[in-house]
Amino acid sequence: MKQKSLLASALTVLALTAAPAAQAVAAHGWITSPTPVPTDTTMPTEGASPEPSGAMTEPFGPGCASLPASGEGSLSEMASQPVATAAASNPSLSTLAQAIEQAGLTETLNSAKDITVFAPTNEAFAKIPKEKLDKLLSDKAELTKVLTHHVVEGKKTPEDLTQGTLTTMQGGTLTVKGSGEDFTVDDAKVLCGNIQTSNAVVYLVDTVLMPK
Repeated sequence: MKQKSLLASALTVLALTAAPAAQAVAAHGWITSPTPVPTDTTMPTEGASPEPSGAMTEPFGPGCASLPASGEGSLSEMASQPVATAAASNPSLSTLAQAIEQAGLTETLNSAKDITVFAPTNEAFAKIPKEKLDKLLSDKAELTKVLTHHVVEGKKTPEDLTQGTLTTMQGGTLTVKGSGEDFTVDDAKVLCGNIQTSNAVVYLVDTVLMPK
């Protein structure tokens, strides 16, 4: 009986001691409420695209289907290379690449910053009679004039080609017009446009553009 009385007294003392201590802890902010868990569990959609800007950002045109899907000459490979190197790796531009090398323009084009190249395909060069083409390829000065007539300053988007005149590196002018995926540069039709390289935008065209 005596032991029970001692136990009850001890519990009473502990209770009286603990109450002020708990009040002090709460008063000093050492006990905080747990951070509430957000109720909105909506997750962003993986791979969600940014808001469209209204500008065409992908290559376009029927000629794009002829480009390799991967490896040399593919869109992803060209995007990582300067423009002359990219042309040399593209099977549709082998004649152009040869002409660039013979004119000594590889370094000039590769080191240029933000340019647009209207690149004649092999079929475009094939429209020129062989004798005339061979003569052009062997005349470095004339070849340089023709090739630099295909280059303009700035990375031109399709929206920049809807209508207007562009001044070329050679000093001449090109008349551009079109809309949607149908564009022309002088008498040449764009076969595949808006191809990105590390320093240029390339538009494959079906005709060699001759300075006037």
